[in-house]
Amino acid sequence: MLDTAAYIPRLKADYRDRIVEALTTEFSYSNHMMVPRLDKIVLNMGIGEAVKDSKKIKSAQGDMTLIAGQKAVITKAKTSIAGFRVREEMPLGVKVTMRGNRMYEFLDRLVTVALPRVRDFRGVKGSPFDGRGNYAMGIKEHIIFPEIEYDKVDEVWGMDIIICTTAKTDAEAKAMLKLFNMPFNS
Repeated sequence: MLDTAAYIPRLKADYRDRIVEALTTEFSYSNHMMVPRLDKIVLNMGIGEAVKDSKKIKSAQGDMTLIAGQKAVITKAKTSIAGFRVREEMPLGVKVTMRGNRMYEFLDRLVTVALPRVRDFRGVKGSPFDGRGNYAMGIKEHIIFPEIEYDKVDEVWGMDIIICTTAKTDAEAKAMLKLFNMPFNS
């Protein structure tokens, strides 16, 4: 049995041993506490078909739970929109917020396993930073994750992945993600 208290994910150890030093050298930080780090990773899946079929939310929640390794939360509509046939409190999607070891494990799987499985993959864009060091990307098929069994999937959904960092600028965040082997194409 694996002792979870002593377990350190590979990317977390890499951050501690190599990335902190590289970022300190590149940006001339005077203190190791100034070095940016990962804060959280948020996964979001909007299920528009849930308006017609409420069972799709449960299916999406199960898939998201498998991908993240923790239970996904169902997101609900805040207001009614008659044109979309949406009523207040109607379930419309699922989301997960990961922190700590789970976050590092997910980023490792995303970079080394999932993204290379995307058809005609040429890297991810280097531009979708928000100005405060957070990176957002979307994927078109959630079946690129190895936890999802393709034969058991009833529908393929897209998903948003937001990587939140403590970086003050986009340049610092991009440099850190490059050191985590994020495959930027620019």
